[in-house]
Amino acid sequence: MHPFLQPHILLRAYASGLFPMAEPTGRIYWYSPDPRAVIFPQQCQMPRTAVAFARSSPFQIRLDTAFERVIYACSRRPEGSWINDDIMEAYCKLRDWGFAHSVEAWQGGELVGGLYGVSLAGVFFGESMFHTASGASKHALVWLIDRCRQAGYHMLDVQWLTPHLQLYAAREIPRKTYLRNLEAALQHPTCFLRRHEVPPDWIIWYRQPAEAVRERRLSGRSWK
Repeated sequence: MHPFLQPHILLRAYASGLFPMAEPTGRIYWYSPDPRAVIFPQQCQMPRTAVAFARSSPFQIRLDTAFERVIYACSRRPEGSWINDDIMEAYCKLRDWGFAHSVEAWQGGELVGGLYGVSLAGVFFGESMFHTASGASKHALVWLIDRCRQAGYHMLDVQWLTPHLQLYAAREIPRKTYLRNLEAALQHPTCFLRRHEVPPDWIIWYRQPAEAVRERRLSGRSWK
């Protein structure tokens, strides 16, 4: 694993407003956009068309059942990607620690879209999404926003603003404002997965006492 992408370094970076991207050369750079694009789930008014689509969608949403496949698919997007082997390895390790998650859209037993990101206290940091069937990533995003609202997340970080994300109430805020919101949100632990949604292979360790202690330590005031 790249020495700059060890789990504890990644988590501290996110808590400080930074995220990594790989250059074609393999070099890792850290980014903190100004302005920063975010969605505030508790204030988000979902477009009626998006809500109607999700209700009648042909896709089934699953969580963390194919994390490696999702991040690999994101790394192979036709328009290019900042995700290299080091990035994939690092985020798979975060998934093993319980901090990275994938929201997957399935159709007919096939993975046809999805997204992944990092959950830390009251913030979900969206990283990338993909689709091979029209509307699949849209359904995953609608589901994610709704889950963030239900679970009490204060902020969904989407990094940079796009016309697509604007449809879901994403907006730009200055870096200083972002960092203030981030600091406040880190004081409010949340739980991305409900117990009955934890995949079977996680049952042996997910949120066991030792894991809960580690998460509290990593998401607490010790960040600052």
